[in-house]
Amino acid sequence: MLKSKVAVQVIGSGMIPEDTLMLGETHVKQWKIPQGQHILLKFGAFRQHVKIIPAARFDGMRMSQGLAEQLGLSHGAHVRMQYKPGSGTLALGPLIGVLVSRDYPHMPDRPFGSITMFCRELVDACTAQGAYVYFFTPNQIGTSNHTVDGWIYSDGWKQAAMPAPDVINNRLTSRKLENRPSVQHFMKEVKLYHQTTVFNEKFLDKTEVFEALKKDDSLVRYLPESHLLRNYSMLKSMCSRYSNVFLKPGRGSLGKGIIRITRNDSGGYQALYATAAGTRRVQYSTMAKLFSTISAKMKTVRYQIQQGLQLIEIQKRPVDFRALVQKNAAGKWTITSIVARTAGNDHFVSNLARGGTLSSVGDAVAKSNLQAGISRLEASQRLQQAALNIARGVDTQIPAHFGELGIDLALDTSGRVWLLEVNSKPSKNDNTTLSEKKIRPSVRMMIQYSRFLSGF
Repeated sequence: MLKSKVAVQVIGSGMIPEDTLMLGETHVKQWKIPQGQHILLKFGAFRQHVKIIPAARFDGMRMSQGLAEQLGLSHGAHVRMQYKPGSGTLALGPLIGVLVSRDYPHMPDRPFGSITMFCRELVDACTAQGAYVYFFTPNQIGTSNHTVDGWIYSDGWKQAAMPAPDVINNRLTSRKLENRPSVQHFMKEVKLYHQTTVFNEKFLDKTEVFEALKKDDSLVRYLPESHLLRNYSMLKSMCSRYSNVFLKPGRGSLGKGIIRITRNDSGGYQALYATAAGTRRVQYSTMAKLFSTISAKMKTVRYQIQQGLQLIEIQKRPVDFRALVQKNAAGKWTITSIVARTAGNDHFVSNLARGGTLSSVGDAVAKSNLQAGISRLEASQRLQQAALNIARGVDTQIPAHFGELGIDLALDTSGRVWLLEVNSKPSKNDNTTLSEKKIRPSVRMMIQYSRFLSGF
């Protein structure tokens, strides 16, 4: 099947009928597109019969203003097209919809707040690859599964009625928004009626991930002992087995709410609480007193209790690693980046939001207390292999579609790799700083995967 990227010219409605498309005659001849008779034009959920007129010495596509408005296409857009003679369909695309948490229509220059620059980067990357992208929020989902009110970029941000897309990248950052009945209904309907593919379609819960991955014998070596904290006896049992344990909110992010519990020489326990201001230390003379404090929190928070690890450190500050793993143009998991994160002073979690600092894997390993004899290259290869294995395991064991995952890993001082957490909504501002006009590999990869999913 021949495929091609073309530039779209929008001309006055009086100059070309709304049911007519002008195409470069090379395309018309190459693809044997019938002239003068109706064929089906497809763009996302949009369908309309159109006539094709060949244009000499022209390699783009011309359409009327009226047709362009129905498609949500702007003048100068670049899209791919393919002609399927069996069904007589001329398909344009891929049309990608990115579902974001909120917009700010009163700020036309920054309609998506802090992620506006990332959205603009996606627009530029789509133009380069011949894809078309729009952005929409749960509030813009209406009663129809055929169209969505979205934001497009064309000499500035504009709102437009758009066809339901070929592919949806779910970038919602709130479970509450994701679980809205209107959002869930829309996702179900577009999959059913328009064969839309949704990726990163749900948040992952820490307990769910660890329980799922335990089913794969090849992944067990990466998993610290981990359970949903249910009662006093489980806390007591874990604290008796390990010199320190972590309590992590099942649905937490950015290091919020993590508690580290350590046994004292005196037989009591010290709890370190991760707060925005730093670490808060509290001493408990008995396990019972510690549990009574935690059980009050357990009424509203589900905790995952996890074996404490002897992580590598740089100047007594723990180090962990964030791998961004994405599916590529062939639909296969690949490593886009791995960065080391070193905890800030007076913090035991490494998140950037808690004062952590980024560095390359090699630099962090070289400065750390990793056991002698393990080279930077070997440590890096172990982390990469673990990230790929875990991503494949998530795909196999969890019934949902993911196209990118943020996988948090750790190395202990002996060089063993451990899984800390899997995040299905990795931040686009976590790993590298955004700069004007720079398209990061992670953004290019997301569009390549969308093209793979949609057949463009």
